[in-house]
Amino acid sequence: MFPSVPTPTAPVATYRAMLLAALAVAALLHLAANDANARSRHTVEHNADGSTTARTGVVRAAPGGGGVLRGRSVSTDGQGHGSVRSGAAVVGPNGAMAVRQGQSARNADGTASHSSTLAARGDRGTLQSTGAATRSADGSVTQGRTTTATSAATGNSVQTSSFRAY
Repeated sequence: MFPSVPTPTAPVATYRAMLLAALAVAALLHLAANDANARSRHTVEHNADGSTTARTGVVRAAPGGGGVLRGRSVSTDGQGHGSVRSGAAVVGPNGAMAVRQGQSARNADGTASHSSTLAARGDRGTLQSTGAATRSADGSVTQGRTTTATSAATGNSVQTSSFRAY
């Protein structure tokens, strides 16, 4: 898709599975939670080798129905390398759903990478977006993103792609 940019490969079935998972989470939240119920958890692990991992998770039920599930993990290895992974699933009271996941990494030599995906579905249509960026040790950056939106009313789709290297 983009020359020398690692883009996440996730077939449409993966997006559907993520959306179904978001719907299941929201349904459980709706059944088990009162109107302003939220749960969160945060942990930090400091290891003998100098590495550290922090994790955060939040589950929240919305007053009118639906809910949010978010998670984030940050890791360092004590050698100058670090990474972040995050994800979220949202279901609205009208049944609209969205999921997002992303990951970033930075290495001791100054190289870095990021990739993320987004999928959303509602009564007006669907949206899917995938992107990635890399930075080399000399500071040059390459980035790209592809987004597709499809109308539920007409079935028409529009796709846009961008690529940039500097």
